[in-house]
Formats: sequence, structure tokens, C-alpha cells
Amino acid sequence: MNSLEKWGKNSMNHIYPTIVKKQTSAKKMLAVLIDPDKAHDQESLTPLLEKCQDSGVDFIFVGGSRVPEGYTEKAVNVIKEHTHIPVLLFPGHSNQISQKADALLFLSLISGRNPEFLIGHHIKAAPQLKKWGLESIPTGYILIDGGKITSVAAVSQTVPLPSDEPKLIANTALAGQFLGMKLIYLEAGSGALEAVSSQIIRQVKDELEIPLIVGGGINTADKAAWAWAAGADLIVMGNSLERKPALLEEVLRIKENYNNNL
Repeated sequence: MNSLEKWGKNSMNHIYPTIVKKQTSAKKMLAVLIDPDKAHDQESLTPLLEKCQDSGVDFIFVGGSRVPEGYTEKAVNVIKEHTHIPVLLFPGHSNQISQKADALLFLSLISGRNPEFLIGHHIKAAPQLKKWGLESIPTGYILIDGGKITSVAAVSQTVPLPSDEPKLIANTALAGQFLGMKLIYLEAGSGALEAVSSQIIRQVKDELEIPLIVGGGINTADKAAWAWAAGADLIVMGNSLERKPALLEEVLRIKENYNNNL
């Protein structure tokens, strides 16, 4: 058996086809982002996970910009104890990986020029990912100015693309698609003061054929609705759901209404 056959046999690649199937049928998706640090406070995390399990959350993302080694796997274990929702790693470093996840967003920060976040961490993680056969989805990650300096910008030492340059952002996304990325992720950063604008989402979506993810600063049901309406296939919400658990129900109602009215 050659290496390609072995890779295909060991890799349970089903997450990306699921995303594409929903995208092509215009079904909107929601991912809840869990910071691995929160796994050490299961008392506060468990109610959110139970709400996710009992509702229409499509995926749970696990990751952060600054995560001590070992925390990612612990977070995945806690999540899997409470839900059957697919867990996707959203790593900010090559040590933020776990064999127990269902897939990994193989992020390349194409909005910046720091080689460590374009290819460096990927080289370090690749041998282990191959050994595990973990589904790894090439993702063009584009950081956009959300009105404050985010931990992503600080850790990656890159400057976000200006939010008043939608054409530049759209061209960056298109270049990512031509480079072979299977997803584009527009990110305003955790705790952003401003979410990615509808204009940016719409302009990027018009250029792409691959699925579009949007996250950062989506802290109200209205912002979620606007992002989906502008063309986001999948939106990501995190801190706002921990502060206001009822928000999850509001957003899921919007998602359900949207998908039922296709």
C-alpha cells in the first residue's frame, strides 16, 4: 500500500464534505468557539455545552491565541463528555492539537506576512497530523480590523487588514482560494468592538466558490442575522454566549427560520 492509499484509508474525512453539502444547499451553519482555558471551569462550561447538545449547533471549535500545552486535549475531552457535536480544532499554535478531535482547521494567516503563521507551525504539526490521520482542512485565515488590538494580532505580530478596504480583503480571499484553501475564515478577533461588516462579507462571498466562515464581534442576534444574510455560510460565536446563554437560543431560532424558508 502506498503512502497516499494509507493516508486515505486512515483519514475519516467527513467534516468538510458536510460543510460543502450545507453550503451548496444554502443551509446556514453555527459554530460555538470554546477557549481551552475554560475546560478548567467545567461548572460554568457544562451548561453551555448542554445547550449546544440540545439545539441546532453544527460544530464546536476549540482554540485560542494563547493556550498552554495540554489544555486543548483536556477541552476536547470535556466537550465530548457532554455533547456528540463534531469538534474542530481552531489552533493558534502547533501545540494546540489533539487526536481526539473530529477535524482541524489547518489555518494559514494569509492576511499577514509572518512566515510562522503562514507555514511555520504547519511544518511542525504536519507529521503528527499524518500519523493520526486527523482530517485537516486548509483554511485561509484573514484578520480584519475590529476596532481594537486583538490577541491574534499581538501573538501573530501581524497587522489586520483595514475594514474600509473590502476590495483588498476580497482579493486576499480569492488568492487563498487559488492557493488551494478549502475554506476562507474572516475574523475580526475575539472581543472585537466591530464585527466584520455586511459589505465585506458580501464582496468576499461574490468572489468565492468555497465556503465562507465569519467570526469575531458577533455578539447579538441581529449581527448573526446580518452576517448570514450577507453571505456567511458559517458564523462563529464564543464569549458572548458565555456571558448571555439565552443568546444562543435567539441565534438558533434565526438559523432555523432561515433554513426552513429556503
